[in-house]
Amino acid sequence: MTPSSPAVPPSPIGRLSASLRRERERLGLSVSELAKRAGVAKSTLSQLEAGVGNPSLETLWALAVALDVQVTRLIAQPRSHVQIIRAGEGASVVSEQAHYVATLLAVCPSGVQRDLYRLAVEPGTPRRSEPHLPGTIEHVVLCSGRARLGPLAHPVELSAGDYASYSADEAHMFEALEAGTTAVMLIEHT
Repeated sequence: MTPSSPAVPPSPIGRLSASLRRERERLGLSVSELAKRAGVAKSTLSQLEAGVGNPSLETLWALAVALDVQVTRLIAQPRSHVQIIRAGEGASVVSEQAHYVATLLAVCPSGVQRDLYRLAVEPGTPRRSEPHLPGTIEHVVLCSGRARLGPLAHPVELSAGDYASYSADEAHMFEALEAGTTAVMLIEHT
């Protein structure tokens, strides 16, 4: 990596590894003590903290309960100005008890209110929005078609299944690039 190249973001297991260590040390627990409290093997916890393994949803929940944190605090990506999760990407966990995969897209901060919208958008003039109240964030999951959206200065292109979030307290836009574009939009207000 050269000095001018961007840093590579940690992998999902890398984020989990760092989060487990950070939260365990915050409580002053040893690996053995946390494993005992969570009811998981010490070797499993050691592997996860070393960035190795693929924990089940049940293991993550047990560790989160033992650490007294939300599961999302262990696997969430660090917040950036614009966040994009492409279809097939993201922090996913699989249940051992059912055919069920959960992919975390966004963590709800405490004290936040949300509005949820289903959008149907056709190509043509982009929808431009003036800045909302400070701290407002828009989350978009593109269901079908393709779209360009986000801050006017830095819009991103999404395809079906992609997710993006961005600050909506600056001018922003949504433009359908294909007929029949649909999306789910969630607006967070603080």
